[in-house]
Amino acid sequence: MDQEIELKFIVEQDGVETLRTQLNALSAEHVPAAQLLNIYYETADNWLRRHDMGLRIRGHNGRYEMTMKIAGKVVGGLHSRPEYNIDLDKAELALEKLPAEVWPEGTLPPELASQVNPLFSTDFYREKWMVNHNQSRIELALDLGDVKAGSHQEPICELELELLHGQVEDILEVAEQLLSAGVLRQGSLSKAARGYHLAAGNAERVVKKADFTDPDNAALEAALAHWQYHEELWLRGNAKAKAEVLNAVEFIRASLQRDHEMASAQMAQIGDAISAATNAKDAAFKPQIAQAKLMLTAFLVTGR
Repeated sequence: MDQEIELKFIVEQDGVETLRTQLNALSAEHVPAAQLLNIYYETADNWLRRHDMGLRIRGHNGRYEMTMKIAGKVVGGLHSRPEYNIDLDKAELALEKLPAEVWPEGTLPPELASQVNPLFSTDFYREKWMVNHNQSRIELALDLGDVKAGSHQEPICELELELLHGQVEDILEVAEQLLSAGVLRQGSLSKAARGYHLAAGNAERVVKKADFTDPDNAALEAALAHWQYHEELWLRGNAKAKAEVLNAVEFIRASLQRDHEMASAQMAQIGDAISAATNAKDAAFKPQIAQAKLMLTAFLVTGR
C-alpha cells in the first residue's frame, strides 16, 4: 500500500504555456508528455462509491496497472488517501490480486468481480517535472485531455504535485512558487469525482447553504471546501454562488481573528478582492486569492 499525497490545481486554459515556462525554469528532471488512458469501474448499485473506494485500470505504452483507492481526506486541494497498485498483463481487472485489507469485511465479496463494469474514462497527456526540494522528491504533472462518461465530457487542464517522499511542507512551498503567474487555482474535485458526476447524468450542481458554525479546524476545513465548491459553481456561470464564497471567507476571517490576527486581516482583504471582482475567473486565479487558499491549506495540514 502507498499513501498518496497530492496537491491539485486547475490551470487556466489560456495560461498553459505560461505555466510550462515556469516549470521549465525549475531545477528539475523533465519527462516529455505521454498519453495515459484510464478506465474507472463501478457496480450498478454503486457499491464501490458507497464504500468510498475507487477502482481503475491505467494503460500506458502497452503496460497496464490496476489501482484501488480507499477512504482518505481532502483539505483544500491537498488529497491524501491510501492506494493499492497492481501490475497487470492485460487490460482486465484482477480483483483477487488485491490484498484482503482493501475490502470492508476483510475479503473480496464473492460476486463483486462479475458486477463491476466500466463507468467512465479519462484520456490525457501527462508531462512531468521531477523536483528535489529540501529533503523531498516531488513530481509535478501537467495533465491535458478529457474525462468522458457516455455523451458527457469535460476538459482536463490540471497541475498535480505529488509528494513521492519527504515532508508535506515542501510540496506546499513548491506550490507557492508557482502561484505568482495567476494561472492556477486549487481544485478539490479530482478527475474521478468529475467522472462520477458525469456518469450520473451531469446534473447542474446547486448552491449549498453553509453548515459550519464553531470556529475550530473542522469548521475551517468545511469553510474552505465550501469556498472551493462555490468558486467552481461561480466559474461555471452560477452568479448566486459568489455570495456563498464570500460567506465562507467571512467565516474564516472571523474564526482566525482571536488567535491569528494577521491572517484574519489578510482574509478581510481577500473578501474585499472577491467582492470587487467583476467575474469569477478574475477572482479564482488572482495570485493574492490563490495564495490565501494555499496558506489556509498549509495551516490546516501542518498547524503553521
